[in-house]
Amino acid sequence: MDLLSKRITELTESQTLAMAARSRELIAKGIDVINLSLGEPDFLTPEHVREAGKQAIDQGYSFYTPVAGYAETREAVVKKLARDNSLHYVADQIVTSTGAKQSIINVLLCLLNPGDEIIIPTPYWVSYLSMVQLAEGKAVLVAAGVEQDFKITPAQLEAAITQKTKAFLFSSPCNPTGSVYTRGELEGLVAVFERYPQIIVISDEIYEYINFEGPHESIASIGNMIERTVVVNGLSKGFAMTGWRFGYIAAPLEIAKACIKLQGQFTSATCSITQRAAIAALTGDLAPTFEMREAFRRRRKLVLDGLGQITNLRCNEPTGAFYVFPDVSRFFGKKYNTNVIHNADDLATYLLVEGHVAVVTGEAFGAPDCIRLSYATSDQKLQIALERMKKALGNLH
Repeated sequence: MDLLSKRITELTESQTLAMAARSRELIAKGIDVINLSLGEPDFLTPEHVREAGKQAIDQGYSFYTPVAGYAETREAVVKKLARDNSLHYVADQIVTSTGAKQSIINVLLCLLNPGDEIIIPTPYWVSYLSMVQLAEGKAVLVAAGVEQDFKITPAQLEAAITQKTKAFLFSSPCNPTGSVYTRGELEGLVAVFERYPQIIVISDEIYEYINFEGPHESIASIGNMIERTVVVNGLSKGFAMTGWRFGYIAAPLEIAKACIKLQGQFTSATCSITQRAAIAALTGDLAPTFEMREAFRRRRKLVLDGLGQITNLRCNEPTGAFYVFPDVSRFFGKKYNTNVIHNADDLATYLLVEGHVAVVTGEAFGAPDCIRLSYATSDQKLQIALERMKKALGNLH
């Protein structure tokens, strides 16, 4: 009898975390590796949010909280959604969790039965497929390459819908591509969804505040989509709070109640201290968030300028998040010494071993011709990393 379940043995490890682990191994050996693999802001959490967390400790917020979160925390989410997104909910429709990642898996486990189909535009965030697998659903992938800015069309969406389609899951701004759906593009997708009222849309909006083209557009704000959309968001990216572990959903009441029921048997609630800090983040001054966004905007230009000096790379101009997702397929078949580049996996390994720069293979995101670079690190490190990449890739012939 096998010790472990098929559920876990068939589950793949997150390749972003795996690359980060390989980087740490080389660093432990004294090698100077610049890590562009993780999507983690290099800023400190804003001071007013940190102070709220400290005050919560001193005020004795050290006991269990309601599964969905403190009433005040859920109300803070309601106010934020009204203020920033013109989305109007009541607190009972809000469920807070230990990060947007848990929020998404909660929703999938509550929605999907074995064999239910869920449409996912490709490239997709690395964990989506594994989450669908755990929920015993079937992912239907719809590919969009660099030539269409990594965004699917209404025609592609409609072609993927079947009688088994239960949900649609996407992120905008997108991880890994940085692409952002405009309101017009979202309206095009909504026109399709209007013909299929049974489909629930799960909108991952964790990079909302890192948008370089204008105000964030949520698909839930179009027509009657709020009635069939689960908005997923959190604090990790926009407030540099990755370690605090706070995510949330705003959902139709039936789905919210289901997620509370499920979460009550898993993690119960997220951290009480984090919840008090979240109130300060959600309702307080956004100036530090916008300062971070401007730093990311500057870094984006630095990275795009640097990549533009490397021949054989094809790159779009991302309009959100803090990633660049170049097509590297023109390097396939090239070699340097004993290194032969057959695919993006080989290229990512080559850049790590020869260039001492950690990136993530596009295979992890359903795009085997690409690699993902995160520019959530200092300008100086980015400049050095780009110089190393240019040299290493220039050696391939």
